[in-house]
Amino acid sequence: MKFLLGALFTVVVAIAGIFIVVISGVSNVGADQEHSPMVYNFLETARNRSIENASKDIIVPDLEQVDMISTGGADYKDMCAGCHLSPGVEKTDFSESLYPKPPNFTKADVVERYQTEAGAQQSFWAIKHGIMASGMPAWGASHDDDRMWAMVAFIRSLPELNESQYTMLTTRLDDDMLDMSFDGNMDMSDGGSGMQH
Repeated sequence: MKFLLGALFTVVVAIAGIFIVVISGVSNVGADQEHSPMVYNFLETARNRSIENASKDIIVPDLEQVDMISTGGADYKDMCAGCHLSPGVEKTDFSESLYPKPPNFTKADVVERYQTEAGAQQSFWAIKHGIMASGMPAWGASHDDDRMWAMVAFIRSLPELNESQYTMLTTRLDDDMLDMSFDGNMDMSDGGSGMQH
């Protein structure tokens, strides 16, 4: 009985201590101050276990399809590269200013974890739902699953790309770029000049 009372007292004191620290405002929440190793490890473990648990039943499509990889490139460039970088870019204002630092997806050792089915599930879940207090937005609010899977496929291939390949795979071609028609005011038959005199 004394043991249970002692344990209960310890829990109450710990909760009261945490409450006092929180309401006192002495805890620095600035993104330019690192967590203590114990707090950082606790938060990393909580995040990783949460994502693993939430993503375990997600069905992974065939991420090796070339068209899936290529369609994910433009979205990656627009929405991810500022934080997660691109070939030839070592840092950006975003990547340097966020805490914790976003993973650099141009590095093979970072992306290696996403090559497994569980890793692909977790990557998709993080893109779709975001991660609280990390700067990672929930892209599922504005994008369908197919677009997010295409980003996962692209991320998995990103470490293998050089700058030229990256540029080719991330250029977004819209209807205006593809529409090569001329308006009726131009006469292309006048000696090939395209101008009327």
